[in-house]
Amino acid sequence: MAGARSRLRWLVPALLVVAWLAVGGTLGPYAGKLGQVATNDQAAFLPKSAESTKVLHAQKAFDQRQTLPAIAVWSTGDSPVTPAQRAQAADALSAMSDVPGVVGAPSPPMLSKDGRALEGVVNVRSDLGDRLAPAVTSLRHRADHVDGARAEIAGPAASQADLSDAFAGIDGLLLGVALLAVLLILVLVYRSVLMPFVVIISAVFALGVASAVVYALARHGVVHVDGQVQGILSILVIGASTDYALLLTARFREELARAGDRFAAVRAAVRRSVAAITASAATVALALLALLLSDLSNNRALGPVGAIGIVCAVVSTLTFVPAVLVLLGRAAYWPTKPRAASTGRRGSGIWNRVAGQVDRHPRRIWAGALVLLCACAAFAPTLDSRGVPLDETFTGTAPSVQAQKTLDAHFPGGSGQPAVVIAAAGSAKRTTAAAAATPGVTGAAPVSAGGRPGGTPKVVGGKVSIEATLAAAPDSDAAKATIVRLRERVRAVPGAHALVGGYTAQQYDTQTTAEHDRTLIIPVVLLIILVILFGLLRSVLLPLLLVATVALNYGATLGVSSLVFQHLLGFTGTDASVPLYGFVFLVALGVDYNIFLMTRVREESLRLGSREGVLRGLTATGGVITSAGVVLAVTFAALAVIPLSFLVQIAFIVAFGVLLDTLLVRSLLVPALVRELGDHAWWPARPRTRTDAHNGSAQ
Repeated sequence: MAGARSRLRWLVPALLVVAWLAVGGTLGPYAGKLGQVATNDQAAFLPKSAESTKVLHAQKAFDQRQTLPAIAVWSTGDSPVTPAQRAQAADALSAMSDVPGVVGAPSPPMLSKDGRALEGVVNVRSDLGDRLAPAVTSLRHRADHVDGARAEIAGPAASQADLSDAFAGIDGLLLGVALLAVLLILVLVYRSVLMPFVVIISAVFALGVASAVVYALARHGVVHVDGQVQGILSILVIGASTDYALLLTARFREELARAGDRFAAVRAAVRRSVAAITASAATVALALLALLLSDLSNNRALGPVGAIGIVCAVVSTLTFVPAVLVLLGRAAYWPTKPRAASTGRRGSGIWNRVAGQVDRHPRRIWAGALVLLCACAAFAPTLDSRGVPLDETFTGTAPSVQAQKTLDAHFPGGSGQPAVVIAAAGSAKRTTAAAAATPGVTGAAPVSAGGRPGGTPKVVGGKVSIEATLAAAPDSDAAKATIVRLRERVRAVPGAHALVGGYTAQQYDTQTTAEHDRTLIIPVVLLIILVILFGLLRSVLLPLLLVATVALNYGATLGVSSLVFQHLLGFTGTDASVPLYGFVFLVALGVDYNIFLMTRVREESLRLGSREGVLRGLTATGGVITSAGVVLAVTFAALAVIPLSFLVQIAFIVAFGVLLDTLLVRSLLVPALVRELGDHAWWPARPRTRTDAHNGSAQ
């Protein structure tokens, strides 16, 4: 009987490992396949209820084939365009009609007012997917046949192609950089051969399962995935899996050094870590699910996708990692030997010294930390989140951005990106006149049956489409202000029932929707976190204290980010969703580390009293939580390898914020505040013991 139980103890972990190897081998490739169901068409991620989204849907009736304009532009420098160059441009445009994906006949070349540039419009199918970038490349080759002129391709089709090229590195480069960085840190943390690979394999398995689930959901239209969501999913799963594994394996090392029996050590490690890990995961997952309240489709997509990733990270950590630890035992830490973490207040270790300073000077420490955080947070209002200008969308040189600059230099700022007005057919003339008379609009014309502005309007379902060219660059604040005026003017036309959309209107609607999302979602996330902390710590005051500190850390991070973005990285603004993403990740993940710390503090306080519990909890968890914070910061920093300003900004905010939280808030501010408050921190409970009462006189 005893022999059967002994064999069963080995059989269960062995079967778990085999099962995970099978799952990993089957589903692992989906991490590379996720790009097949991802779309980088930004029109699919507009606010659902926005006016510009309604216009986009209405436009489908006017163009059954759904196209994106590509604008060929030729510039001749200081020389005027010659008749021969104009003829060559016409021939080049005609040749573009043979490019796969081009719809209809390209427009004839149009001369700029300064006489030094030409432009022509080519419509490209919007459903080309991976074939869009090769199509735009072919257009560039055909355009490059005008003697003495520089040929470029601008417009939405070119921007979309460059965006696809930027995301091309997500499947390989991003994952490779993230995993290599994490592996190097784990080698330094564990100083062993096998354990870093155990943790990495666990993260890879979790990512494979998460990617397979998201792939199935995206393929059936349940969620929409773009390159940003795909990249964040990879980083989030790798970082979270590694953090949870660090916490579990650190506790296993303690128990193994104390008890010596691998089976007992694993049981104790899981039992004493599962509450902190699951509570931390629930915090992040529910905070992400709060994004479902957003009206922005990419925010709503990130919510369930990120939550799926967190769940997979927890399952992998609590099943695969313990099974491997049972099978390897002490060999997992070879060539080092497992030692119990020092939880006393004597010794020369760095966390013993930190705990000693917190014990002796709590008020000085928390006051200094608060002053520093508040000083950084004072700059948070200077962070401009009204959107990223087109020329800052990519961190490197993108051909479409350079082409747009050339276009703006010779043609009206909104050329190629007109505002689109959908109005009742009976009001076509009056609506066109109202649009043309709007300050900031250089001209307006209804779209004809041939698909070009001017001529007899094309009527579909009693509606007409009118294109209004803006004087300012389509991504500028001036252009957005023109959209507001344009909407007011055309709505005032009796019987027009006009709606205004187009690129600039989409940018404006996205910005205003993001501002609304922040005011709605941030309080919901805070409430979710508080409820979880109330249940976990069985206290009222401490959860409020923890949430306040991570919120302050978020404000300080935004303040520092504003200075770095403006003065070091040269960004004039951030994407409208960046502050919300930063809040969800920083507050949820910041609470994670405080959960890791305070659950251990509570455990020690129940044995030894509040004062000793804070100091021993800090000493015991200091190393592992700091390692986890560094891993997560480096993992998110890997997003910067994708040459998009949005991901670079998210990478900096999360990486810097996590380090600030790990090294200052969790290590000094929170322990010092709890040490100062003593038993009052646990109000209304008072976790006093005999030992605590005995030590009370020393306090």
